[in-house]
Amino acid sequence: MKAIKIGTKVEIYNDTVLTYDELPAKAYIVRFTKMSGFYLDEYMDIAVTEGKIYGEHMKKVEKVLRTYGEFNRNLGVILSGRKGIGKSLFAKLLSVEAIKSGIPMIVVDRYIPGISAYIEAIDQRVMVLFDEFDKTFGDVRTSEGEIEPQAALLGLFDGISHGKKLFVITCNDIRKLNDFIVNRPGRFHYHFRFDYPSAEEIRIYLTDKLRKKYYREIEPIIAFSRKVDLNYDCLRAIAFEINNGESFSSAIEDLNIMNLSQECYDITIHFKNGSPMQVENKYIDFFSDEEISLCFSEDHYNEILTINFRVRDSIYDAKNNCYLLPADKLKISYDESYDQELVDKTKALTPDYLSIAKVKEKSLHYIV
Repeated sequence: MKAIKIGTKVEIYNDTVLTYDELPAKAYIVRFTKMSGFYLDEYMDIAVTEGKIYGEHMKKVEKVLRTYGEFNRNLGVILSGRKGIGKSLFAKLLSVEAIKSGIPMIVVDRYIPGISAYIEAIDQRVMVLFDEFDKTFGDVRTSEGEIEPQAALLGLFDGISHGKKLFVITCNDIRKLNDFIVNRPGRFHYHFRFDYPSAEEIRIYLTDKLRKKYYREIEPIIAFSRKVDLNYDCLRAIAFEINNGESFSSAIEDLNIMNLSQECYDITIHFKNGSPMQVENKYIDFFSDEEISLCFSEDHYNEILTINFRVRDSIYDAKNNCYLLPADKLKISYDESYDQELVDKTKALTPDYLSIAKVKEKSLHYIV
């Protein structure tokens, strides 16, 4: 039997009770019961099962731990981006390396009133991982008079709490983060943005994952990825099906990869004897057989030139990372109601080809 006294309260436990001056370097998860309040439960062992780590994950993990060691206060890290593109893998790698360095890792997977004070009371070096923070803390509706969940954590993140902590949050929708979290390097020093793999990254991944006899499928998959964003979850599933004898065209019909989003493209008409004209950020359904009609202008005002085409006639150009339609696949007409001189000038241009390039998501970081 063990008798443990906390203040004036004495509780009886069996002989399995162990006491520590600090949390051992393991993984834990925060739990709560109405009878006993908050407590930590040992979390499953965190292991990285991926054989090869793509991108700069390990380099940035080392950067985080190096900075954490140099800081004399808390360090915050935001991991943001769409699902399936590396946030969870990065968090897992960081957790494994933190535990190796003697730093316990605590998972917070839901909002419970008072959780900020509980975490603050942990007076030692720990890594605290808030998984899918935009959902667990951003989508919570509070009762009237209660403080908003994210706002309740701001003091914890500020660096004035006990112990030096490494706070890591993952989020899919950055717009759901509190305004006092984003663009606040005093609270969150790093913000790592995870994007969809590039054509070259997909090529490297598939070369590693596919059997050599199926390498012929790599370029069609890359071409497809320029129409539809593919994350590593999608690529893993595609590689599995192809290695089991399915063609890519057959596999994509059955996989849980659906045409749900509206993809936008920049469409440019190139001339042999003049400057190109462009229509920006235009929605195109690449999987429709319907004819598309677009109007172009030299000055973004006088839309004299109209081009009709079908996207099925386009060919992927790996060098320029876009789709191309030769001039003989384009139906071109002119609006004769405009100034005749301007119409004649446009008619004098000789179309070369049409390019269709997917619009990239706006970069959240500054480039200098």
